[in-house]
Amino acid sequence: MIILVPNLLILLKGNALIGLALFVKRVDEINDYVGRAISWLTLLMIVITFSVVILRYVFSLGWVWMQESYVWLHGIIFMTGAGYTLLHNAHVRVDIFYRSASVRYRAFIDLLGAVFLLAPMITIVFLGSWDYVIKSWAGLEESREAGGLPGLFVLKTFLWIFCCLLALQGMSLSARSILVIKGKANLISQIKD
Repeated sequence: MIILVPNLLILLKGNALIGLALFVKRVDEINDYVGRAISWLTLLMIVITFSVVILRYVFSLGWVWMQESYVWLHGIIFMTGAGYTLLHNAHVRVDIFYRSASVRYRAFIDLLGAVFLLAPMITIVFLGSWDYVIKSWAGLEESREAGGLPGLFVLKTFLWIFCCLLALQGMSLSARSILVIKGKANLISQIKD
C-alpha cells in the first residue's frame, strides 16, 4: 500500500490538483461553519449547568430533563465539533518528531495518519453504531429516567454526524497533504469564494 501512494501522487496533475484544492476549500468551509455555529451551544450548556447548580443547591429544586440537557449538549458539541478540531489542528497528537519536521514530512505523516488511523477508526465507529442508532430510531427511544428528555434517538444520530464530518475533514486533510507533497499547497488559497 505504501508503495502505491507515491505512484498515485505522480499521477495527480493539473485539473486533478485544482479539484483537490477545491475539495479542501469547501470541506474546510463546511467544518469551520459547523464548528463556529455549534460553539454557541457551549454558552447554552454553561447557562443550563449554572442554573441546575443554583436551583439545586440554593432552592432545592431539580429536574431530570434539565440535568440531562447539559449532558446531551456536551455530547452534541463534542461529536459535531470533532471535524472543526481536526481542521484547526487542535486535536491530541503525540508530538515527538512532528513539530520539528519539515512541512512536506508533516504532510506525509498527516496523509498516512488519515489513511491508516483515522479512516479505520471512523469506519469502526460508524459500522459499530449502525444497529445502535437504527434500533433507537425504530423505537423512538427516550430517556430511561422518569422526567427525562424525549428524543434520545436524535442524540444517538449524532454518532453518524460525527463520523461524516470527521471523515470529510480527514479526506480534506489527506487532499491537503497531497497538495503539500506535490508542492501545490498554494492552489487552495487561489480558489475564489
